[in-house]
Amino acid sequence: MFDLPSLSELLLLLPVILISLTFHEFAHGWMAYRLGDNTARNQGRLTLNPLAHIDPVGFLMMILFKFGWAKPVPVNPNNLRTDPERGMLLVSLAGPAANMLIALAASLLLGLGLFKLVPYADYIYYLLYLTMQINVILAIFNLIPVPPLDGSKILAGLLPGQSQFIYSMETYGIVILMILLFTGLLGKILWPLVSLVINILLMISNII
Repeated sequence: MFDLPSLSELLLLLPVILISLTFHEFAHGWMAYRLGDNTARNQGRLTLNPLAHIDPVGFLMMILFKFGWAKPVPVNPNNLRTDPERGMLLVSLAGPAANMLIALAASLLLGLGLFKLVPYADYIYYLLYLTMQINVILAIFNLIPVPPLDGSKILAGLLPGQSQFIYSMETYGIVILMILLFTGLLGKILWPLVSLVINILLMISNII
């Protein structure tokens, strides 16, 4: 079971999700472009326009469960100016890394407490905390080594001898994720890690 967000929560949640998913996919495309692949740019995906990146099902999952996905950025490994598996590892890491940078920035703004100086401070606090939380969730969720999540491509880069097998599992990836979700195993993996990372970020922001 899950609780639907209230209208006020939804009004804060929607822009955070849009921004978080957009920067995640943009980072993939930017890294691929930096490594020599123009595929994302040529298909209009090297942009911060959320409409270019949103997947309806993944977006709905974000609203209901606070984890989901956007449309994968197209990348041609053969265009990368490096070993294709190493290149895909870097491209795949870029999305979660972007989310962690956003989460860190939000946590630092919370630590500085400047939101207390503006009207509707409670809403600004919640918006910053939600931004941190959503981006940590996105980063950790996408690092799960189940295709088509980024973690599977990272694992393929770390275990090049097993990359063909890992990529062959992509056909069953969504089914595996749904099984993990509805059996509760996904939550048991995800939420402790999310809580740990959020607590670390809050500790850092309080120290700084």
